[in-house]
Amino acid sequence: MDTISKIKEIFSSWRVWMLIIFILCSVAAINPKFDATGVEITSVDTNSSAEINGVRAGEVLKAINDNQIQTVEDFNKQSSALQSGQVVKISTDKSTYSYIAEAKDGAVSAGFSVDKVPTSNLKQGLDLIGGVRVLLKPEEQLTDTQFSDLVSITQKRLNVYGLRDMHVKQVSDFEGNKFLLVELAGTTQQEAIKLISQQGKFEAKIGEQKVFSGADIKQVVRSSQQGAGIRNCGESQGGWSCQFLFPIVISPEAARLHADITSKLATIFVGDQEYLEKKLDLYLDDELVDSLYISTNLKGLEETSFSIEGPGTGNTEQAAFNSALGNMKKMQTILVTGSLPVKLSIAKIDIISPALGAEFLRTAIIAIIAAVFVVGIIIAVRYRKAKIAIPIMLTSLSEVFIIFGAAALIKQNLDLAAIAGILATIGTGVDAQLVITDEVLGMKGSESYGWAEKLKRAFFIIMGSYMTVVAAMIPLLAIGAGMLKGFALVTIIGASIGVFVTRPAYAKIIETLVK
Repeated sequence: MDTISKIKEIFSSWRVWMLIIFILCSVAAINPKFDATGVEITSVDTNSSAEINGVRAGEVLKAINDNQIQTVEDFNKQSSALQSGQVVKISTDKSTYSYIAEAKDGAVSAGFSVDKVPTSNLKQGLDLIGGVRVLLKPEEQLTDTQFSDLVSITQKRLNVYGLRDMHVKQVSDFEGNKFLLVELAGTTQQEAIKLISQQGKFEAKIGEQKVFSGADIKQVVRSSQQGAGIRNCGESQGGWSCQFLFPIVISPEAARLHADITSKLATIFVGDQEYLEKKLDLYLDDELVDSLYISTNLKGLEETSFSIEGPGTGNTEQAAFNSALGNMKKMQTILVTGSLPVKLSIAKIDIISPALGAEFLRTAIIAIIAAVFVVGIIIAVRYRKAKIAIPIMLTSLSEVFIIFGAAALIKQNLDLAAIAGILATIGTGVDAQLVITDEVLGMKGSESYGWAEKLKRAFFIIMGSYMTVVAAMIPLLAIGAGMLKGFALVTIIGASIGVFVTRPAYAKIIETLVK
């Protein structure tokens, strides 16, 4: 059979066309953007002017104050030039926003973070782009419903940070212990880490009587235009202090309870002002946050509107202001999202810098390419035939590409565990192709067997190996935490693609080439 006839026979096989269709579908799923330029907003600071005025994660930043932004360096240059109180004009692919620049941690910023515009639909995990992974352990046993509430509340808390890529899910270990796994890609915000581990049980008491809790709060005002803000900054013993204040609205039932309790209180004078004899004490996770005087005008009154106050301290006025602002944001977030059903303790925390993640990515790509080519060299030495070595290498590369396509389709993060799964798939894939090759070449079994019988024998071995791999990965997939789960999922996907897509195509190709 001449070369043209062999090529026609190869491309007349439905198995080869199935491989081609899967490759094309993978291209569509990955959706490479070779002309992608600019930067994308990855997170927006909570309660910042940018957030209040509508700036959201996922928008592509075009300009700051009419200065074009093409790179992260352009953004850093324009952001560092901003002055406190300056009007900032932001242009994105969705809209144009104007707001006042604010100071954060003593430095003026645009109120959001950016990164390069993604060049494909592939989602890189923490190991490759940096971020934080937190494993939290409940201090009490939870039912499935309570754990579902825990996941939901944690997601709501993290949503206020405007993060582009976050994952909150329940995981368990081999002993049946349940954990909450939180992954925040592209950020290492310390306040987010503190917030997710805090139970957030809020209570307001007068004396020993509870007036209302977080569940009774119906509205939390977060906008400065509606009364939220920082006030009364001044020098105190050993530094500076500021007070935050924001209005809330409580339920009518809580208002009636407040009226009933206050109606029985006597009044006292503090200086020239008259107040009720007991204060409204605010508790967060059973710790006293602040004690507020209650005006005599509220005695016996069913009032649904209250103001929550609290302190902030620092060595300088700006530090005290930032402290009060941070405390206010934390309190507002907890009141908005509600308290967790149980206290959590941090079992493990991994923080990976973006620079280290980029190095991991470069190393991972080199590892995949090196694995394919080293295997190709060994096969070339083993068989001394390019028509065998080249199809095996191309099949392995197509298998890797289809795995990437499947990962993009199901939005699976590609991290070091996933890369390890891909490398394992390459190894098992090449092993299966060698089994097919040996059977086709007659190196195993009797020469009296026909083509169909040889391939049948090969696929019996391959299917047995596949079932063993899947059986070994299912426990990791079912109860594995974090990286183990990603490794198991990618390994199963890769093995399945190999057995049902690439191996049959390779078998047809090698059968035709060696005839």
